[in-house]
Amino acid sequence: QVLLLESGGGLVQPGGSLRLSCAASRFTLGDYAIGWFRQAPGKEREGVLCISTSGTRTYYADSAKGRFTISRDNAKNTVYLQMDSLKPEDTAVYYCATRGALCHDRYTEYPYWGQGTQVTVSS
Repeated sequence: QVLLLESGGGLVQPGGSLRLSCAASRFTLGDYAIGWFRQAPGKEREGVLCISTSGTRTYYADSAKGRFTISRDNAKNTVYLQMDSLKPEDTAVYYCATRGALCHDRYTEYPYWGQGTQVTVSS
């Protein structure tokens, strides 16, 4: 099956930036839509941003618009989530996931997941 590995999380101050990576193994990342999700303690997992195989970007979290961007590097078989102007409410475990060619806003529609990477925004 598709294997995904997230990295790049850490502790940053409000207003800081992080770039998360989602690396795929065994299967070609460009053949799949990749969605970024996040889950804070006590909250349901929510969609953040997704990129389809055609390159279409879809924002699921309004708070991410203007601050987060998603990109794909097929040569490295990796998808990135660039997060700028981070806020404490962005604190969560961030996951990448895939389900096929098209994006979906429901995390239950994604069969393949990475292990997650912790993002903490605090002063």
